[in-house]
Amino acid sequence: MAERAVLKATIGIVRRELGPILDAIAIERVAMGEFFAGVKLSSGHAGACSAHGLNLNTGGQSTGLRGHKADYLLDAAADATGLERVLGIATLNALAQLAAESRAPAGCEEVDGLDAFAAAEVQPNETVVVIGAFGPFLRRLRGIGARHVVLEKDPALLKSHELPHYRPAHLAPDVVPHADVVFITGATLANETFGGLIALARPAARIILVGPTVPIIPDAFFDCGVGIVAGIRVNDPDAFMDVIAQGVPGYMFFGASAAKVVLRRRLHPASPLQTRTQALPLPVE
Repeated sequence: MAERAVLKATIGIVRRELGPILDAIAIERVAMGEFFAGVKLSSGHAGACSAHGLNLNTGGQSTGLRGHKADYLLDAAADATGLERVLGIATLNALAQLAAESRAPAGCEEVDGLDAFAAAEVQPNETVVVIGAFGPFLRRLRGIGARHVVLEKDPALLKSHELPHYRPAHLAPDVVPHADVVFITGATLANETFGGLIALARPAARIILVGPTVPIIPDAFFDCGVGIVAGIRVNDPDAFMDVIAQGVPGYMFFGASAAKVVLRRRLHPASPLQTRTQALPLPVE
């Protein structure tokens, strides 16, 4: 299932959950920074989407959408491109938080007290592929001694000691099929690479989709093979929007303005650690 289909399915769930309430929700504020764009709604909910590489005006506040119905941007999350798609996904993420307040997703559990890395239960003998420059994850992988590779379009986002593990993003077909665990940045939903990456992973691999761009309505992502969906819940929308406008990276969201939400698909009696097949060696360059 490609990213557009997953996003369309998620949009459909949000619309069904909110029903006529959706028609009364308007866009109150739009913020654009170097790394993310954000949308705040009249309901008091806010969401973000990765905008890295779009060359937005950092610190920008857009008033052109203020007062438009939130539903106006929803379909753009799946159907549009560029900035319109980014703002659509940010709107979807804000509405997903509202919808999640009144539903208990079937087939999953919210993991309390753990972040996405801990919830993935990475073992030292596993091969891990990280798609996106998740510095904290890379540090923890080094700490447990797990063999890992990071795929990233912009190597400037990596520190010098992380570069030995770097592979250009176009090498994904050579790297992803060898992984036991795959961490995928939610930015792949915005740049339309999520579907292709999911298709490369082995059926036995554990897939974790993570970042502020990820909606916290996980149903469609679980249906296409993701095991853990890790997004955010915005607690202080105005402070959150201010942080986005400052052009900071996503890890600076957490604290007073936003909290991590980790949703894990309920497993069959046999755990992934018991059913995983032997990892293939990564290619040596």
